[in-house]
Amino acid sequence: MGKKFALNIFYNLGIILSIFGLVWCYQNGKYIPAAFLVGTGACLFYFKIQLMKDIRKTYKEKDQL
Repeated sequence: MGKKFALNIFYNLGIILSIFGLVWCYQNGKYIPAAFLVGTGACLFYFKIQLMKDIRKTYKEKDQL
């Protein structure tokens, strides 16, 4: 469970840094890195959703036992 907790923190930090990077890129007119940050943020968000589904599934299985 500690590994999943650490992964969740990593995903949250990555998403937050991607948002800050997007703001910086937009303000400075750097659109190519912004596209990279959008892709990275979307990928991390997808992985975070998958992690949350896995955690919910694990808790439901424990409740049924």
